[in-house]
Amino acid sequence: MISGCRPLAAPSWAEKAIFYQIFPERFANGDPANDPPEALPWHEEPGEATFFGGDLQGIIEHLDYLTDLGVTALYLNPIFASVSPHKYDTYDYYQVDPHFGDRATLKELVALLHEREIKIILDGVFNHVGDEFWAFQDVVRRGPDSPYVDWFYIYSFPVRRSPRPNYAAWWGFPDLPKLNTENPVVRRYLFDVASFWLREFQIDGWRLDVPNEISHDFWREFRKIVKQINPEAFILGEIWGEGTPWLEGDQFDSITHYQFRDLVLNFFARKCLDAGEFHARLLGFQKTYPPGVQSVLINLLGSHDTARVATIFLRASGDEPPASKIVSASGYLRMKAALLFQFTYPGVPLIYYGDEIGMLGEEGPACRRPMIWERERHNRELLAYYKELIRLRKSYPALQRGRFLPLCCHRKKNFYVFAREAEGEEVIIILNNSDWRQTVNFPVGALSAPEGKIWKDFFSGEKFIAQNGKIVVEDVAGNSGVALVPGKAV
Repeated sequence: MISGCRPLAAPSWAEKAIFYQIFPERFANGDPANDPPEALPWHEEPGEATFFGGDLQGIIEHLDYLTDLGVTALYLNPIFASVSPHKYDTYDYYQVDPHFGDRATLKELVALLHEREIKIILDGVFNHVGDEFWAFQDVVRRGPDSPYVDWFYIYSFPVRRSPRPNYAAWWGFPDLPKLNTENPVVRRYLFDVASFWLREFQIDGWRLDVPNEISHDFWREFRKIVKQINPEAFILGEIWGEGTPWLEGDQFDSITHYQFRDLVLNFFARKCLDAGEFHARLLGFQKTYPPGVQSVLINLLGSHDTARVATIFLRASGDEPPASKIVSASGYLRMKAALLFQFTYPGVPLIYYGDEIGMLGEEGPACRRPMIWERERHNRELLAYYKELIRLRKSYPALQRGRFLPLCCHRKKNFYVFAREAEGEEVIIILNNSDWRQTVNFPVGALSAPEGKIWKDFFSGEKFIAQNGKIVVEDVAGNSGVALVPGKAV
């Protein structure tokens, strides 16, 4: 095991979760009365600063859709008062953005989600604020006489935005002044914000934006406060690299596992790795993160900061996607194999809104197009496959908390086989990442008493018997996967 990373006491519900990420401004418009005056018609193309009117009421009105899909946890991008559509430039942490609704709307949403046994975590942006934030505006007006000067990193006075800001700003963007989180008063303010929404609205945790830009001791204190309020609250950090420094048991419960995303896309979509290299990288994950940590890492393939999953797969397979249309399921073979892996490998799968229906788009703003609600425009075969994968994961505890057992890796034929095992239950996943059909023959000696055991293809129902210490699966289609689940003993 690399570093001092040790198993966490993560919330009991986390490893069983299927997360669904919603960008509130683009999911659904449930209350046109609160739309920004400049809101565009729903199906126009987004710009960096365009509004469409998505809100919390829109999420409420589509809870049946989320329940039918099978998700068990929501992660919402920021919902607090802000001047932008993305809301990462907060000006009031205690106010729901008026274009999204109000506190009563949020309370209703949380209550309705909990009735359906769906958790909800909110996006905490504590590294920086918007330049309309009340304390920053006081500094702009009063200069060095403001009591909030030490809340920020001001280099000179008067405060100016151009030609470049004379204050610390996130990535130099003048509308995103960086908070001085080393200031005890600022810390107390932010900890009070986090506590308020946990106590008053019973949210189930926080997703933390760019936490690597804030000190570890801040997050240690943050965790203590959050867990005192709700020991089952989930603390998720946005980390793009290795996450071990934040997963020592005293800071986060989980991270956004972007390294997983990179590996999956390189193997299944771009095919710049063979099965042997894929296996070696997976073993690296196993060495880096112990089982108690890995079982709750958020395995994502897309987010509001990346190109759409379908766009990446279609381009990599030579099918240049049109600007904003749903493509037939035939173009999604590689993607479906990757999804099977996402839902069966250790960790918690996350779906970025619209990926389940095949939405397309490059990196922002195109990856933040408004959700498509006309069913005739959905890739219904892909949507059905997502539902089946969710059903598969929910049906077998081995896929939620089981150990990872590599069974076979064939570099030349480019197939990979692994199992998940928990309490005697074993699920086997076969991945044929070649472009041709082939027979996959693999040993099962690593599994518990497999001789004579019957296995069943979860999707087709076809049965297979472990004989002479191996299983043979014939005619596995190229760029596809098979999930074998326990049948009955012979």
